Amino acid sequence: MGFFKDELLNVKGFVFDVDGVLSKDISPLNEDGDPVRTANVKDGFAIRSAVKAGYPVAIITGGFIERVRLRYEKLGVEHYYDKVRDKVEALNDFLAKTNLTAAEVMFMGDDLVDYRVMNEVGLAVCPKDAVQEIKKISQYISDKNGGEGCVRDVIEQTMKAQGKWFTPEMLNSRAF
Repeated sequence: MGFFKDELLNVKGFVFDVDGVLSKDISPLNEDGDPVRTANVKDGFAIRSAVKAGYPVAIITGGFIERVRLRYEKLGVEHYYDKVRDKVEALNDFLAKTNLTAAEVMFMGDDLVDYRVMNEVGLAVCPKDAVQEIKKISQYISDKNGGEGCVRDVIEQTMKAQGKWFTPEMLNSRAF
């Protein structure tokens, strides 16, 4: 394992868990007893930016909430895996569909169900409030909690390291 900023240069695709990563791990329950997922708009902006820049992005979650799938599809995520019991199997499907290798993928997880898949990828990262076992195998721990900008943090750092994040010229243009 190298220096984290150097490892970012190898990332060609992103994979994220939902609960505790894209969504806070504490949420109210709806009338059916299911958690109401949150979504961070800055994470969403970063995902859309990554997709527009050509990075394949996948979501792999054990849960199933149609509104969550719809949100990420609207952001351009083409690889959405829900009701997953084996995240390594879903990762392998993503790799086959995108022609990426596991070494070219960053995976962000936060809990024990992510442990196996995080050991398969080139760059394992987690939010600040991940469980200790996940922190121990992560090459980077965001300073942001799950659902509070940790996804934006890792996407932005990667795109900046690769010269693909927004420049002042882009921000001043009408295209932005």
